[in-house]
Amino acid sequence: MSGPGKGQRVVVGLSGGVDSAVTAWLLKQQGFQVIGIFMKNWEDDDDSEYCSSNIDFVDAAAAADVIGIEIEHVNFAAEYKDRVFAEFLREYSSGRTPNPDILCNAEIKFKAFLDHAMRLGAEKIATGHYARVRLNPATERHELLKGLDPAKDQSYFLHRLNQAQLANTLFPVGELLKTEVRRIALDIGLPNAKKKDSTGICFIGERPFRDFLNRFIAKEPGPIKNDKGHTIGEHVGLSFYTLGQRQGLGIGGLKVKGVQRGGGDHAPWFVARKDIPSNTLWVVQGHDHPWLLSKTLTAQNASWVAGLAPAPSALAAKTRYRQADAPCNLRGGAAADTFELSFSEQQWAVTPGQSAVLYQGEICLGGGVIAN
Repeated sequence: MSGPGKGQRVVVGLSGGVDSAVTAWLLKQQGFQVIGIFMKNWEDDDDSEYCSSNIDFVDAAAAADVIGIEIEHVNFAAEYKDRVFAEFLREYSSGRTPNPDILCNAEIKFKAFLDHAMRLGAEKIATGHYARVRLNPATERHELLKGLDPAKDQSYFLHRLNQAQLANTLFPVGELLKTEVRRIALDIGLPNAKKKDSTGICFIGERPFRDFLNRFIAKEPGPIKNDKGHTIGEHVGLSFYTLGQRQGLGIGGLKVKGVQRGGGDHAPWFVARKDIPSNTLWVVQGHDHPWLLSKTLTAQNASWVAGLAPAPSALAAKTRYRQADAPCNLRGGAAADTFELSFSEQQWAVTPGQSAVLYQGEICLGGGVIAN
């Protein structure tokens, strides 16, 4: 068979979305023997309006039919609940704000799914992520690169992948702009060509987040205090709030004299601190209040793409997904799996539980979970 694939078997994770469908089509055009797998990762209330994998599977199967490949339905719900959702609840119960998509990639899509694909005799797996993999001939190590579309780059969510995982993974759409992916889908007649991108966490979907979390975490109300120490309201439980949060505080329009920073009496309120021992939620007025800004952070549970930490040097980092790379300096932490970052500019609402991900230009080096 002609093309770079040369008949190699590659298993593609088909989600029902356009990116993974175009991934499968591109690989088939390159001469790969392509098999599609649809991963079912959530079973609770799956027939609800918010997160129905049945609809996604129908879309994935319809796309596979147009592409001309087989598709298999695989249930990873047990693994997801044990490896991802349990950790998600532990983090929220501890007052932190986790990123389950990162853990899902490390534990399900590039572990359980990869293992299943290898049992099917696959030489590679592929997903519709906007990222790239490159083998550096000088170091003989695989590098994780940003996707070429800066608006869609998903390397942040993939930063915990290791050398073995990257060596067995292809990201075809990482070489394309999203507009090109949509155009290809329309040109080849994919039924999901105009399907909107998924924005919710799979087990939450578009439902109200607090309502969902309330099913699993007990409410423990406590005081809301401003930066003067005045109690100005009551929160429903620290687990239900995240640093920088502006909506849903129940204190909108409240006038408190002498607390504004860079705004008047009606300046918006933001969550600035969560004091677990006293069960107190601290809020401030004004987006640029000093309590919301920091130039340093400590991260734990570090994971490095190359298998070892980069040398202390001038790098760049993201402390949340939709953030521009921020220049920083890396230092080792007190423990082997910790590190510290110092930034040249103040960073806004650095949030424990989220990930600090480091970059050297277009290369994603890895990262860790923000501790403080």
